[in-house]
Order: sequence, then C-alpha cells, then structure tokens
Amino acid sequence: MNPTRDLCNRATVAGFAASALLVVSVLLPSPKPSEPRGIYDRTTRGIRIYLATPRLRGLLALNLAAPSAGAMVLVNTVVMVRGSLSLPESALAWTMFAFGAGSMLTALALPRILDRTADRPVMLAGAMLMVATLLGLAATVSLSGLVWPLLLGAWLLVGLGYSAVLTPSGRLLRRSSQPEDRPAVFAAQFALSHACWLVTYPLSGWLTTQFGTVAALVILAGLAALGAAVALRIWPKDDPEVLEHTHENLPLDHPHLKGHRRHAHTFVVDDQHPRWASQL
Repeated sequence: MNPTRDLCNRATVAGFAASALLVVSVLLPSPKPSEPRGIYDRTTRGIRIYLATPRLRGLLALNLAAPSAGAMVLVNTVVMVRGSLSLPESALAWTMFAFGAGSMLTALALPRILDRTADRPVMLAGAMLMVATLLGLAATVSLSGLVWPLLLGAWLLVGLGYSAVLTPSGRLLRRSSQPEDRPAVFAAQFALSHACWLVTYPLSGWLTTQFGTVAALVILAGLAALGAAVALRIWPKDDPEVLEHTHENLPLDHPHLKGHRRHAHTFVVDDQHPRWASQL
C-alpha cells in the first residue's frame, strides 16, 4: 500500500472516530427553567433559540470555517510531515506546536482586542486569515513544492485565525440567551459545531488520498470561505444588545409590557420573545 495513503487513511479514521465519540457521548446540560417544560421544548429549545438569533446563525456559518481549516491541520499534518517530507516524529510534534502556538497567542491577545473591537470583525478576520493561508500554501506547494519552514509558518497563521473564530463564541452564546437557557444554547453550539467536524474530518482525509495535498487545501479553503461569506451575509454589522421592538404577541396587560407595547431592552430570544425583534 502507498505509505502516504496509509497514513492519511489512519489519520482520517482516528479523527472521525474521535469526533463521533465526542458527539454521541456528550451529556446535554439540563436547563432549569422557571416553569416545567414538555419534552419537545426541553430537547429543542437550545437549537430553536440558536437558529432564531442572527448572530448565532453567523456563528454557525463560522463553525463550518474553523473545522474546514482545523481538519486540514489535524488530519493531514502527519501525511505532509511524515509522508511527503519524510521528517521524523519530532518534526511532527513541532509542526503541531506551531498550530497550537498560534491559537495560544490569539487567545492571550483577544481580551484586550475585544475590549476595543466587536466580536464580528474579529471572528470574520480570523476566518479570512485561515482561508488566505490555506490558499497561499496551496499556491506555493503547487509552484515550488512543500518545505517544512513554510508549513510551520502556515500552521502558525491558521492557529491564529482558528482561535480568533472560536475564542469569542462563548461571549456570543452568553449575550444571546437568558441564564436559564444557556446550558441548552451551549449544548446546541457543541452539537452543531461537531456536526461540521464530522463532515470536514473525513472529507479532509479523502481529498488528500484521492487528489493530493494541493486539492485538499484549495477545497477546504473554499469551504471555509463559504462559511465566512455566509456569516458576513446573515450576521448584521450593526448588532446592538438593546433593541427597540413592539410586542404584538402579548396582551397589553402582560407584566412584561408594563402598559407599553413598544419598548427597548437587552434582547434575547425567550418565552416573551419567541422570534427576533424585527419579527415580533
């Protein structure tokens, strides 16, 4: 058997099995609502809140971008380092370290950055950095071949972008849910993001096995670009926490309205706000 194909197949199977085990073994947190809910409401509440919130729909699109680049790193690094470059295991460890170092640097820098900049431009910039890096690596490999220093630099940049997309996601989830709904919303994020991993893990290995490293880089960069483009489209640039809205879904004497059908407050999807503000 071709050694490179064998390495790729083994890495793909291992990655796919690990993601599958995470998804099927997770214990969904149990929300503690103020009143009893039916089984349908309990099991779908997180997903319904998630998909009804524009910024979280944008996060879902970015959940496709991050695994597309991440799967290229996690599945195919061993193929490129041990197979294509014939380097020792220590080189494989240093290559993965480059990706981890990039992720760590972004995570350390983000608290100060997010004090001055909104989540949306930071996360979109991270996604586009991953896309540009994968395409740049594909072009360089196609023209002059793969060299280890180039791969180290590329994985460092992918790590920077990857962490820029994923690190602020917890802030978005907290901003977009009531405290009693947060376990369900975080569980929805876990399930939806890992569904993307379940697609990109085997796809990454299959593309490299069938078409080579350059094709895998280009196609996975295309998937990441698609996720970033969808997020740019569906996540509003103007995304304030306080929204003025009118309640046609509640009677005027409802305690939430306090006699005023139109009002403004920090807006999240919940029992009084089953749809986004523009749809109430």
